[in-house]
Amino acid sequence: MAKKVFERPKYLKKSVFHYCPGCGHSIIHRLVAELLDELDIGKKAICVPPAGCAVLAYNYLDVDMGEAPHGRGAAVATGLKRTLPDKIVFTYQGDGDIAAIGTAETIHAANRGENITVIFVNNGVYGMTGGQMAPTTLEGQNSTTTPGGRDPARDGSPLDLSQMLAIAKGSVYIERTAVNSPKNIRRTKRAIKKAFKVQMAGLGFSLVEVLSPCPTNWKMTPVDAAKWVEEHVTKIFPLKVIKDKAGKVT
Repeated sequence: MAKKVFERPKYLKKSVFHYCPGCGHSIIHRLVAELLDELDIGKKAICVPPAGCAVLAYNYLDVDMGEAPHGRGAAVATGLKRTLPDKIVFTYQGDGDIAAIGTAETIHAANRGENITVIFVNNGVYGMTGGQMAPTTLEGQNSTTTPGGRDPARDGSPLDLSQMLAIAKGSVYIERTAVNSPKNIRRTKRAIKKAFKVQMAGLGFSLVEVLSPCPTNWKMTPVDAAKWVEEHVTKIFPLKVIKDKAGKVT
């Protein structure tokens, strides 16, 4: 008798993914759905997606959703978690959201040690609105608003939000991963799993930053975009555990 080793996760809706070829969002959605099932937290999970490509998470994840205005994911998640402390509350945010208009809400949530989990998808541009420069756009990288490349003298340097959040005393666990290769995808799943476990243990603020390709707005093929993450993005945003006050959580 054949043994089933791979199937659609319970909390992943039967929808055809609309994301561009090579986009990392679909991979991350699947990882989250798998973990909601494996950790048996799907029935009490609440996802908070704000504006941007991340907003359409509710089309794919079969859990309760709390829509947030642009950048206010951590603020909405804070209200939900404080009101419903028995729920597992997580935000799903892009870099143009969390590292720009949402910087204040995110930093203060981390500083207060809010017991929420943040999934931060960093693709280096404003994806949904046409590929404008984001806080995380690399120096010299072209975008629709920096056609000659990002100039630090004019535009500032790429913002390392995860390092900033690590300074906040209330943050417990912060790791940066990627989804440009099978090895990194596995690492991303382990990181998100730990972030959920930190919240389940009531330890405080956790965040996983996921470097994700955006072939359409980078004007690359999916293969070249995956290589760009490895050869360029990880040099500015290294893959690593940035902060871990939780140690081993079960």
